[in-house]
Amino acid sequence: MRVLYKAKRVLTCAGCASVLLFIAYFTPTSIRYLEGLIPMNRCHLAPGEKLKLGNSIDASLDLWSRGDVQTCTDWGAPVIWDGMFDPDHYDQEHRRNHSSVSLTVFAVGRYLDAYLEAFLLSAERHFMVALPVTYYVFTDVPERVPSIQLGPGRSLKVVRVQRHSRWQDISMMRMRAIADAIESQIRLYSRYIFCFDVDQVFVGRFGSEALGDSVALLHAYYYHRPQSLYTYDRNPRSRAYMETGDFYYHAAVFGGSWQNVKNMTETCYQTIMEDKENQVEALWHDESHLNKYLWLHKPSRVLSPEYCWSSNIGYRGDMHVTRLLWAKKKYDTLRITE
Repeated sequence: MRVLYKAKRVLTCAGCASVLLFIAYFTPTSIRYLEGLIPMNRCHLAPGEKLKLGNSIDASLDLWSRGDVQTCTDWGAPVIWDGMFDPDHYDQEHRRNHSSVSLTVFAVGRYLDAYLEAFLLSAERHFMVALPVTYYVFTDVPERVPSIQLGPGRSLKVVRVQRHSRWQDISMMRMRAIADAIESQIRLYSRYIFCFDVDQVFVGRFGSEALGDSVALLHAYYYHRPQSLYTYDRNPRSRAYMETGDFYYHAAVFGGSWQNVKNMTETCYQTIMEDKENQVEALWHDESHLNKYLWLHKPSRVLSPEYCWSSNIGYRGDMHVTRLLWAKKKYDTLRITE
């Protein structure tokens, strides 16, 4: 039923061509393999030319080590791929700068029991292991948050949130909850924030090379597709409406400095609420609003699909490593209202 619902929305908002690509989302990997043969754009900078954005550490990035993928954006932000950076150099520089990171994750209803423990255990092995990290677990059942053995310099805080009857509302209302937590707690302790969906597992280094003022993630299913087939919200009545854009970003991972993430989440919440007042719901909910925000406010750093990959896509020659992997989805049982 969820697939049929989404297909109907895409048909209305994005045209028949996008429907065909949406159907490919659920078809055998052979079709997605052929999709991977569509070439990406390339970095427009000449060898030796410097990035216009990013921090001083990015001077060490080798943008031309990966000729098979796009390593910078048109506005001069790096697109981070394996082989472009020295992980030890990034860790040393961020330790020298006393960088600290907060990780937010929502585990509401059945999602807590299904995914949270595996998410946290894998984060302890792979997420920003060289830096101080504070986990913020947002849940409606704090008493069920598992007890995890944390490493030195790492802590966990639980934030109680309201349970909404529809999963769409849970997804969209996280923007308000994150903004509130930044104002009340996170800004006092952490320079950077990363926001994650809980139904994922870290399987490789997700390190300080990912940190930046404003960080977005290329969606694993869309990074080889032509822009005309991105499923932006095409409803002019929605504040998430887009005729064109730069990339299609995945809301499962986003981050940046606490100031930028606060502005990002507050703005998305505001546009979501304006849509609700007008009885409009964006095609991909908070992800549609996030894509609109990131089009208007260009990210200073873009993460490749290494940083959130789906094994259902199958083989891709440009994917040398996987750092975060989608967990098996259980929508038929987890999204039932309790």
